[in-house]
Amino acid sequence: MTFTNKAFTWIELLVVLVIIGVLVLLLLPVVETARPASQCMQCANNLKQLGLAMHNYHDEYGCLPPAYVADENGKPMHSWRTLLLPYMEQKALYDQYNFDEPWDSPANQVVVGSVIDCLRCPSAKSNLASGQPLPENRTCYVMITGPGMFSEGENCVTTKDIADGTSNTIMIVEIRNSDIAWAEPRDLRADELWGINNESDERPSTLGSEHHGGMNVLICDGSVRFMPATITPERLRALLTIAGGEKAEDF
Repeated sequence: MTFTNKAFTWIELLVVLVIIGVLVLLLLPVVETARPASQCMQCANNLKQLGLAMHNYHDEYGCLPPAYVADENGKPMHSWRTLLLPYMEQKALYDQYNFDEPWDSPANQVVVGSVIDCLRCPSAKSNLASGQPLPENRTCYVMITGPGMFSEGENCVTTKDIADGTSNTIMIVEIRNSDIAWAEPRDLRADELWGINNESDERPSTLGSEHHGGMNVLICDGSVRFMPATITPERLRALLTIAGGEKAEDF
C-alpha cells in the first residue's frame, strides 16, 4: 500500500512537470516578442535623458553643446557626450575627466572605460562583422555633423538658430555596429549617410538600429520619435538640416 501511494505521487509530479514545460514553451514566444519592444522603449528613454541634458546645458551656457571641443590646432579633443556628463547624473565622472588632455590620453582612460547606460541602446548586439559583444563603453547615439546640420563640429547653436523649429529638426540619431567610444569626439558626417539600414550593413557606425522597422531619433525640442527604415536618404537629410524648411512630423 505504501509503495502504491509513492508511485502515485511520482506520477502526479511528472504530470505537473510536463504541464510546466508546456506552459514555458507557450510563453517563450510572448517573452521573445516583448523583449524587443521593451528594449526599443528603453532606447527612447535614453534619448529623452539626452534631450533633457541638452536643454539643461543650453539653460546654463546659452547654447547647445558642439559636436566636439578642439585643441589649438583644430584637432577634436572632447565629445559633446563628455560635456553632458554633469547633466546625466555623472558629475563624479566629469570631475575626474582631464580636459587638458585628449580623450584617449592615459590620464582619461579610467573615465573613458566607464559604462554609462543611457549612452548605449539595450538592443545593441555586436560590434562590426565579428559578432563579438559590443564593448560596454561604446555609444549608440551620435550627432550628424556637416554644413547646415545641427553641428558643423566646433560650432555651437542656440535654439533660436534652428530656423526650422526645434520640433522639426533631428538632434541625435542611433547607429548600428558602433566602434565609437562614448567619450570619443567622433560622430557621423552627413556625407556618410546612405539611409537607414537595420539588416545587413556591417560597416562600422552605420546609421540604423536593431529595432524592427526603423530607429529612434531625438528631436531638438527634446521629444523622441520612431523613424521608419523606409524613409528616403533625401528626406532624412532634409530633416537633419536646421534651416531647410522641413517638418519632422512628416516622417
